[in-house]
Amino acid sequence: MTKQVALVGGSGKLGTIIKAVIDDLDGFEVVRMLTSSSELDELDGADLVVDASTPQVSVDVVRAAVERGINVLVGTSGWSAERISLVRALVESAGTGAVFVPNFSLGSVLGSALAAAAAPFFPSIEIIEAHRDTKIDSPSGTAVRTAELIAAARTEQGPVSAPHADQRARGQQVASVPIHSLRRPGVIARQDVILSGRGESLTLTHDTVDPASAYAPGIRLSVPFAAEARGIVVGLESMIDIGIGHRS
Repeated sequence: MTKQVALVGGSGKLGTIIKAVIDDLDGFEVVRMLTSSSELDELDGADLVVDASTPQVSVDVVRAAVERGINVLVGTSGWSAERISLVRALVESAGTGAVFVPNFSLGSVLGSALAAAAAPFFPSIEIIEAHRDTKIDSPSGTAVRTAELIAAARTEQGPVSAPHADQRARGQQVASVPIHSLRRPGVIARQDVILSGRGESLTLTHDTVDPASAYAPGIRLSVPFAAEARGIVVGLESMIDIGIGHRS
């Protein structure tokens, strides 16, 4: 039986890619396309909600889906661990599933995993992320997720060394990791994680060159997974075996 999908933000950059992937995915059909200003009653009757809206609207979309007993896949940026905690009790009490994917790129997920694996060995770690000038939120959801994974990997070592963090030019600290956000034309998405120790440094870089090609494999994994999920699940790494997948 084909599952009916309500896609919120389907006319945006990410939403357009998600729509194209679902159109080619067996067992799923986009039957409703909502904008960020649509009435959320339009979610009624869907088997799965996919959210590619805006950070301002996304919380309402997730709550509306869960209150209707519908699983939701969230590709919208801005969902930190703190923000996810705002809907955790609702999801768990409803017995539904809410899957949050900060980045659908397999390469990006692997880059974050490598950064987390290296994190215990370097006292200083900072993230520089760059996106096009039309991206309205910063830091990016990918950078936030990377910082959270780094912190989780450093439970024995403690917070990273971030001197002079009180100065605004030192970036925004997430889980003790300074993040510096660039918003400029001529770039799609890039993240550099710079790990430094005595006498050496390691830089892990991920570049998104073609979003449609980069995100499609992750979307194909995420849609069927989200349709059957229960509880809160964070990150594409929860769906592939790279050694750090876990339910958050």
